[in-house]
Amino acid sequence: MSYVGEKTLTALPSLLSLDSQPGPAKLSSTSKLGNLIRGITELTSKHEEEKLIQRELESIKEQVSSPNTSMRQMKELMVRAIYCESLGYEASFVYIHAIKLAQQGTALEKRVGYLAVSLFLNESHELLLLLVNTVLKDLQSTNLIEVCMALTVVSQIFPKEMIPAILPLVEEKLNHPKEIIRRKAVLALYKFYLIAPNQVQHIHNKFRKALCDKDPGVMTASLHIYLQMIQENPEGYKDLTGSFVNILKQVVGGKLPIDFNYHSVPAPWLQIHLLRILSFLGKNDLRTSELIYEVLDESLRRAEMNRNITYAILYECVKCIYTIHPKSNLLEKAAKCIGNFVLSPDINLKYLGLKALTYVIQQDPKMALQHQMTIIECLDHPDLIIKRETLELLFRITNAQNVVVIVEKMLEFLQNSPDDYTTIDLVGKVAELAEKYAPDNEWFIETMNTVFSLGGDTMQPDIPNSFLKLLSEGFDSVEEDRKLRLFAVDSYVSLLQGETRKLPQCFLQVISWVLGEYSHLSEDHNRSTVLRLLEKLLDMKQTSSETKCWILMAMTKLCEGTAGVCVAQQVSETYISSMDTVLRQRAQELQHLSQDSELREEVLPRDSGLDPMEIDSSLSFLDEFVSGALAAGAAPYKPPHQRQEELAEAKVLSLEPYGLALPISMSSCSITDRHSPTPLSMSSGLSGDSTDVSHRAGLKLDGVQRVWGRDGYLAKKESVEEAAPVQGLTPVHSPSLQNEGDGSHSQTPTPTPTPEPDREKEQLASSLFFGVSSQSSVCLMGKPDSTFNRRRKAKVQAPGVTEQLSSSVAPVSNAVDNLLCNNLQDSNINSVSAASSKQTCELSPRVPAANGTCNTDCGLPESDRKRSNLSISRDNGLVDADSALSEDQGSRSDLCPSSYLPAELCGLYRSEIAPLCTAHSLELSACHVHQGDDMILIIFISNSSDSQVLQIRLDLKSEQLKVTCVSDSSVENIKSHTVAVYQYSLAVKRPGVDVEVDGTLSFLLPAGTPQTKHFSYKLPLTAFIRPLLISTEEYGTMWLGFSHEVKQNLTLVDDGCEPLTFTLNLLKNRLQLHLVEIIGLEGILACRLLQNQPCLMHCRVHAGALAVWLRSPVPELPDCLVYHCQRVLQEK
Repeated sequence: MSYVGEKTLTALPSLLSLDSQPGPAKLSSTSKLGNLIRGITELTSKHEEEKLIQRELESIKEQVSSPNTSMRQMKELMVRAIYCESLGYEASFVYIHAIKLAQQGTALEKRVGYLAVSLFLNESHELLLLLVNTVLKDLQSTNLIEVCMALTVVSQIFPKEMIPAILPLVEEKLNHPKEIIRRKAVLALYKFYLIAPNQVQHIHNKFRKALCDKDPGVMTASLHIYLQMIQENPEGYKDLTGSFVNILKQVVGGKLPIDFNYHSVPAPWLQIHLLRILSFLGKNDLRTSELIYEVLDESLRRAEMNRNITYAILYECVKCIYTIHPKSNLLEKAAKCIGNFVLSPDINLKYLGLKALTYVIQQDPKMALQHQMTIIECLDHPDLIIKRETLELLFRITNAQNVVVIVEKMLEFLQNSPDDYTTIDLVGKVAELAEKYAPDNEWFIETMNTVFSLGGDTMQPDIPNSFLKLLSEGFDSVEEDRKLRLFAVDSYVSLLQGETRKLPQCFLQVISWVLGEYSHLSEDHNRSTVLRLLEKLLDMKQTSSETKCWILMAMTKLCEGTAGVCVAQQVSETYISSMDTVLRQRAQELQHLSQDSELREEVLPRDSGLDPMEIDSSLSFLDEFVSGALAAGAAPYKPPHQRQEELAEAKVLSLEPYGLALPISMSSCSITDRHSPTPLSMSSGLSGDSTDVSHRAGLKLDGVQRVWGRDGYLAKKESVEEAAPVQGLTPVHSPSLQNEGDGSHSQTPTPTPTPEPDREKEQLASSLFFGVSSQSSVCLMGKPDSTFNRRRKAKVQAPGVTEQLSSSVAPVSNAVDNLLCNNLQDSNINSVSAASSKQTCELSPRVPAANGTCNTDCGLPESDRKRSNLSISRDNGLVDADSALSEDQGSRSDLCPSSYLPAELCGLYRSEIAPLCTAHSLELSACHVHQGDDMILIIFISNSSDSQVLQIRLDLKSEQLKVTCVSDSSVENIKSHTVAVYQYSLAVKRPGVDVEVDGTLSFLLPAGTPQTKHFSYKLPLTAFIRPLLISTEEYGTMWLGFSHEVKQNLTLVDDGCEPLTFTLNLLKNRLQLHLVEIIGLEGILACRLLQNQPCLMHCRVHAGALAVWLRSPVPELPDCLVYHCQRVLQEK
C-alpha cells in the first residue's frame, strides 16, 4: 500500500467520528478499525493478510446481521468494511446495510452510509433502485447537509432510468441561496449530460445562468458542461466567446479571491479549462480567433513563472495557439516556449515539450526540423517514457522517405519494451507504417516477421488478419503479387528450418496459412518438404490446439502425391480421436480430402481469390425466407436507432450491449473459405485520431486516382510534389535517389568537419527527417488518409517514381549510413549537436563515472574562457582528458591535480578527475575515491595566477548525501601556482539513480572584490554499492523482514548456454553484487549501500525474460537498483 493511501485510511476513523463526545469515547468506537490497520501493516505475507481479512469479514457479517446492533455500531462496522473492500476483498453482504444506513440515523450516520454506497456500488447495480426514494427525500430536506449528501451521490452514481424522477428537484437547486448547493447541482447536471444528454436539453439556458453566477465556484463548475458541449458542437456557442474571454482576463488579472490561487498562480485549472474551450471555439475561425489573441498573449506573459502548474498553462496556451487561426507573433512565442521545454534538463519539462511538439507538427511539420538534434538525443534517453513519446513524434512525421529508419528505431525499442501496453501500441504502429509506406516486398515481409515475433500473442488480432488479407487480395500487378507471395513463402520455409520454439502462436498461424495457400508458387520447395516442416510444428509441446487446427488446414491444401497422402494419413490418425472437437473435425477433413483429390479441388480451388467476388449487398437470396416469416406473424426489422428511441419512450431498461463484440478468433474460419481465413476486422484504434480503417478495407480503390484532399484539388499538385527532388539532402549509396543527389550536391558547399559522434547524429537526423522539409503536405498519422496502404498509394504516383522507390531500400541495419545531410541547417545542427552531445568521462576500473556541472560566467577574460571551454569539452568527452590538460597547461605540469592526491589515497580505486568550474584564475576539479567502507570526495582548487587568492571558503550541501569534512585544516588562502586539496566523506541519506552534491566557492580577488561560484558534482548510486556476503539461510531470514519491494521484468542475456548464470554474473561484476546461490531457473543476489543499507534480489527465468523481485528496508533503494540492472543489461 502506498504511503499516502495508508495515511488516508489511518485518518479515516477520526474524520468519520466527529461528534460531540470527548476524546476517549471517540477513540473507543474506532479501536477495532485501528487494531485492524495496525495488524495488517505488521504482516509479512499476502497469505497472512488474507486470513486476517477473512476473519474480520466473518466478524463484520455476524454483527451486521444481529438485530441488537445499533446505528452507531453499524457506522463503525461500515468503515471497517470499506477498508476491507479497498484492499480488494469482497464484502457484498454489507451493501444492503449501507443503503439502510443512508436511509436512517443521524446526519453523521447517513454520511457514512452515502459514502459506503458510492464506494461499493456502480451505476448499473440493482440495489441503487432502493436509494431513489431516500435521495428524493433528502433533496427536499431543509437540512443543508442532507441536501449536499444527496447531490453528491447523484453526481457520482445514479441510475440513468431514474433521472427524470429527480431532475426537477435538481433544477430547483440552481436557484438555492447557498453557493455550495448551486455548485453541487451544476455538477449533478453535468453528470446527467454525460450519461443522458437528451434529458437535459431543455435546461441549456439555466447553464448560461450558472456561467454568470456571482460565485466563482459555481461558474467554474459550469465550465465542465460547456467544455463538453462545445467540443461536440462549437458552432452553437460562438456567441459566448466574448464571455469566456472576459472570464479568462479576470482570472489572469487576479480578480478572483485568493482562495482560488495555487502557489501564487490564480486559478490554474480554471485557466486550463478556459483555454481548451477557446481553442475549440477559434478553430478555423478568423473572426473568433481575433477575440482570443489578446488574452492568449497575456496568459503566456503571466505564466512565465518557475512553477510546475504554470508549465501546464503554457502547454495549453501552445496548443490553443496552434489550434486557432494562426497569428505570427503568437506562433513565434509558442515556438520559443516549445524550445524551452524540449531543451530543458528537467525530465518532466522535456516530456511536456515532446508532447507539445507531437501536437504541433500535425499543423506545422517543419517545426520538428528546428529540434531534430534534440529529438535524436531523446531516442537514447535513459527514461523509457521519453523514448516512447519521441517515437510517437517520429510516427507522426513518417513518410515514404524516412519509414525505414523510423521503423528500425521502433523495433529497437520493442526489443527492450518493459510492458505489454507499450508492445501492443508500438506493434500496431509499425504494422501500420509498413503497410502504408513499405518500399518493396522484401522489406515489408521482413518487417512484418519482426512484428509478429516481437508482438507475440498480445498484439491486436486485426494485425495478422489485415496482413493475410493484403496477401490474398493482391494489387494491380499480377507479377508483383506473385513476387510478394513467393518471398513470403521462402521466408517462412527458412524460419521453419531453424529454431521454431520461440515463435509466437499467432505467427505460426500466419505461417501455416501462407504456406498452405502459396507454397506451390515456389520451385525450390516441394510439397513433401513443406508438409514435413508443418508436421514438425504439430509435434512441438508449445503448439496450442488453435494453431494445430491452422496447421491441419494447411496440410489439407498440400496433400498431393503419394508422399503427401502418406504424411496426411499419419497425422490424421493421430488427431482424429482428439478431445478437442475443432481439432478432431480438421483431422477428419484432412483424412477424407487427402484420399479424394477431385473433392479437394472442388472444395479448395487454387487461386480462387484472384477472381472478383460478387457481393449481393441487398441479400436478395433471403427474400423468400423473410416473406414467409412475416406471413407467419414475425415482427418487421427495425433499425437500431429506432429501437433505442422506442426503448427511451417506454422508459424501460436497455439490455443491449454498449459496443460491438470482440473480433472473432482466428480459429473460427471455415475450411471452405480458402482465401479469407477469418472475418477480417480492420478497426485498429492504433493511431490516436486515425479514422476507422474498416471503412477503407472493403473498398476497391485499385487504379482510382486521389483527386480531393485537405488542401483541395490535388491531382496535379500531388504528383508534382511526389516526383520533385528533395531539397537540402544528398543521399549517398542510395540507388533510387542517386540522380537527385547529384544535382543537389553540386550546389551545396562542403560541410565543415565534425567529430564522429556529431556526424553520426547528423546522419541519423537526415534519415529521420528526410522528406519533411520539402513536402508541403506530409501524411501525418492521425489524419484521415484516402489510401488504404502504401501499395495502392504507389499506383497513383508520377511516372518513374514507383520504380525509383521500389529499388531504393537498403538493409535496415545500414539505413542510417545511406543518407547524409549536407545543406539542411548545417550551422544549426553543428551548434546544437556540439552543445547537447554528452559522454561520460573514462574512469578507473570498476568505478562508475561522475559528472560535474557549473554555471559559467559570460564576462570571463579570453584566457579564462578558453580554460572554461576546455573543461567543458573534457567533461563532455569530446577531448581526451590527458591531452586537454597538457594542451592548456603546457609547462605547468606541477599544477596537475593528480600529483596533489593525498598519499594515503594514491593506491585506491578512484574516478577520473573531472573539472567542475573555472572562476578567474581558479580552477575547480574533483574525483571520488573508494576507501574501504567510506566514499571520499576530493576537491582540488588550482591557482594559476601570479598573485595570492584570499579568504577561500568552500561550502558543500546535498539533499541525498551526508557530507562531512575530513580535511585536517581549512585552507583560507591559496598562494600563486599552487593547488589546495579538500576532503569530504560522503554517505547516502536518500538513494536516487544519481546522487548530487551542490557547492559554493567564495573568495576575494587581489583587488578586494568578493566573488562567488556555484558548481555541482554528480555520482551514480552504483558508486556506493558493495557486495553483501551472506548465506542462503541468512538471505531467507532477511527477506521476510524487509517491507519495501519492487518487481520488474528485465532482459535475459542469452550467451547460448546458460543465460541465467551469464546474466547474474554480468550483474554481479558490473554492479558489485554478491551472487548467493543459483538453483535451477532461480537465483538470489545481495548487496548493500555504504553504511550497511542492504538490498536483496530474487531472479527467476519466466517467459524468456528475467523476472526480478527486490526487497530492502530503504524505500527508494529497490527502484534505483532495478534501474541500474536494466541499464547494464541493455548496454550488453
